[in-house]
Amino acid sequence: MKARDLMTQPIVTVRRETCLADVARTMVDHRAGCVPVVDGKGKLCGVITQSDFDDNQKGAPYSIEGLLQMFAQVSPLETAERARQEARATTACDVMHTEVFTGVEDTPVEELARKMLRYDIDHIPVVRDGVPVGMVARHDFLRLIATEAKSD
Repeated sequence: MKARDLMTQPIVTVRRETCLADVARTMVDHRAGCVPVVDGKGKLCGVITQSDFDDNQKGAPYSIEGLLQMFAQVSPLETAERARQEARATTACDVMHTEVFTGVEDTPVEELARKMLRYDIDHIPVVRDGVPVGMVARHDFLRLIATEAKSD
């Protein structure tokens, strides 16, 4: 089995200059745990994962943990507005991971699984000539098992 047989597509991407508020909206709207970040030519230049919103060290203006603490102490409306303002002032380029493990459509899924395990990652973009065309996530392996279980 190859990456093309398992990958989710079409893929949703964001641009380097996209503000984090729009990145979060894109991820929520598409139920994506990871979005590739692309340059003006559509080439992959990084990724942002849901866990990056928990990582203040990467430059995210807030973390999910921090948001929970703020909501517990301050008015939810004030907290939400402050977080939105900070997220609008921060771009994808500020927090994206630039060291990205990728595959191509012909990459064997066994190789993708080994990368996920070795580097403890949940998502691998599938690229064609540097342009993301799909995403393989750990969830896709579960989907594969669930699909096979239904046919038994």
